[in-house]
Parts: sequence; C-alpha cells; structure tokens
Amino acid sequence: MLGEGSEMKMRYTLSSIYGLIAIAILTSCSGGQHRSAREDGDTLHFKYAEHLTVVQFDNYTQVELADPWNQGKTLHTYLLVPANEDLPAHLPKGTVLRTPLQKSVIATSVHCGLVMSFGKKNCIGGVCDLQYIHLPWIQQQCKLGKMADCGSGLSPTVEKIIDIQPDALFLSPFQNNGGYGRMDELGIPIVETADYMETSALGRAEWMKFYGMLFGAEREADSIFTAVEKHYLELKALAEQTTERQSMMMDKQTGSVWYVPGGNSTIGKLIVDASARYPWSDNENSGSVALPFETVLEKAQNADIWLFRYNSPQAATFSSLLSENKGYSQFQSFKNKNVYGCNTATSTFYEDTPFHPDLLLRDLVIIAHPSLKEMGDPTYFKKIKE
Repeated sequence: MLGEGSEMKMRYTLSSIYGLIAIAILTSCSGGQHRSAREDGDTLHFKYAEHLTVVQFDNYTQVELADPWNQGKTLHTYLLVPANEDLPAHLPKGTVLRTPLQKSVIATSVHCGLVMSFGKKNCIGGVCDLQYIHLPWIQQQCKLGKMADCGSGLSPTVEKIIDIQPDALFLSPFQNNGGYGRMDELGIPIVETADYMETSALGRAEWMKFYGMLFGAEREADSIFTAVEKHYLELKALAEQTTERQSMMMDKQTGSVWYVPGGNSTIGKLIVDASARYPWSDNENSGSVALPFETVLEKAQNADIWLFRYNSPQAATFSSLLSENKGYSQFQSFKNKNVYGCNTATSTFYEDTPFHPDLLLRDLVIIAHPSLKEMGDPTYFKKIKE
C-alpha cells in the first residue's frame, strides 16, 4: 500500500537557470528550508520532497505537484487563495483552493491522522474506507452521524459527498487511473495526495508542510516535521555506530505474486538507513515490484530477518504462515524463527508511519541491532510465535 515516484524537471529561461544554480549552491552550503525569488514570487524550497514546488505571491500561493509517473510533467497545479480575500484578477491556470479549508472529505486514514495532529480534526467532514481507520475519534464521529462514511476510497458515495458540500476531496492518484470518474464532475476541488510517491521517507513526511498550508496549520506542520527529522537522523546515526549489518526481507506472497518494495522505495531506503542490508537495494524501482515466489526465494533465502505486514483478526503464527505457503519454511529467517509481523488490523501503522517515519525507523533499528537493548521493544512489528 505504499508507493513511490521520480523527480520533476521544469523549464526556465537562461536567466532563471543561473538563478537556480545560485540557489542550489546556497542551499547545499546552509541546509534546511529557504525562500528565493522567482519572478515576483518567493519559492519555498523543500529539503527532501522532490515532487513539490511552492511559490508564494502577494495574494495567492501556487503549488505544483510533479507527475511521478511522467518525468518532466505536472500532475496538478493548485492556487491557494485566502478565503477572506477576493480572487485575484489574473490567476494562472490551476485548481483554486480557498484556504484554510473548513470541511473536507479525506479518503485515507494517514491523512486523517495528519490533519488531527494539526489540531484540525473538526475540518474532517467525511472519510472513506472507515473499516481501515483505527482512529477512535473518527470511528465515534461516524457512529454518531457527525461525520459521513463515504464508502470506498476507490469509488466514494457521490450522494453523501454532495450532502456534505465539502470544500475539497483528498484522493490518492494512481498511474493511468484515467481520472476520478464522477468525482471529477462534482465541481469540488480534488487534492491529489501523491506524497506516497516520494522516494525517501523524510521526503514524504515533508509534504505535511503543504497540507499544513491547506488547513492554516503551517506552524504546527513545521514544528512536527522538525521533530520527526531530528529523531530520524538521530536513529540513523545510532544504527551506523553499530557493527551489526543483518539483511532484511519484506512482506509476503499475495495471491500468485510477492510484492517486494523496490530499492528506491521509502521502505527500501528505510532499511538501508537502519544500517541493515536489503536484497533489492540495487533495484531502481520506487514502487513495489511484483515477483514470483521462486525469484524472491532465490534472492532472499539467506536473509537474516523477515518482516511482513498483514491484516487479520488473529495474530500470525509460524503455523498460519505455513498454511498459506509451505515454501516459507525454506527461508533462513523462518528456520531461525527471526520473523516479525505487523498486524495493521490492530495497530496504527498506516496512520502513524508515513508522516512519522522515525517511528518505523525505530522499529527497524531495534530489530536489526539486538545490541541496542536500551531502546526497548518494537512498536509495530512483533516477533512471530509458534
């Protein structure tokens, strides 16, 4: 359920290119987030996010989302205009969002959790895929009828959305999805939540700054991200100081294929940042790679550790794994009983970790480096029992 992407290329005049070179030099020297002039606007530079470009003008902010599947193209352009001001006379082409947003339909649990962390939970007017949202407050609001359950995120219930009259719909884009069907016809702005296509965990987390702009929570978003970045880099440095370099394999077979995170995916890079070895680290794919069981076995048979995510009312066991596929017994990690499962039915893995990758990195560091006993137990991945 995780996805990933590639860099956007923009066209500039020769003078703009010289300006960008100067900006790049300044950024690399001082680090962090900077603003620089682009025509009559100020460009907000992101430290990790590769698919966001934000330019602030006097009376609106222009946000461009790079198309992660088509290098050099734009997925969507947004024009953020304060709700208490008149629309500027000459806006460029793009989707207008009157900010701060007051009531939105949010199709993913992770973005619900993020908006709640901003202190803006009352701005969530409706949700999708309620059965997968492990946030008690949202479950309660839907039960009381104070928040709308809009059905499936892939095909929301249009009638309920019309009743809510939201100021925006937060939907996940997919490659070659051909648009959003009836959602496109409602005239309600669609915010394409393409953060999952970033190629680094901190890059995805940095998108919270964009979402903070939408809800009038810029200060809260900056504060949260600063804390996440600090903790993440501390954990990475701690792992690098150890001598243990165990190898990790991820997830398990689904149907006839095994979806393996690519080497450029956020999960693939998280494993490397945990100072562990990943069998597919040389793979350039930023999304999941569908492989037959035999290929995974050949590549990861001797992996020291096996981690997988699953959704089940019962905790996974070695017996239940074998009932799914007897071939799992051929993996060294299975033989050594060094297998960890994350049950997304009972944990807040998907609500927490996309925008708090430091929490997931902590799990990986603890599992990959047994010598760091003082760190305690993992939060999301639990060791599988008989």
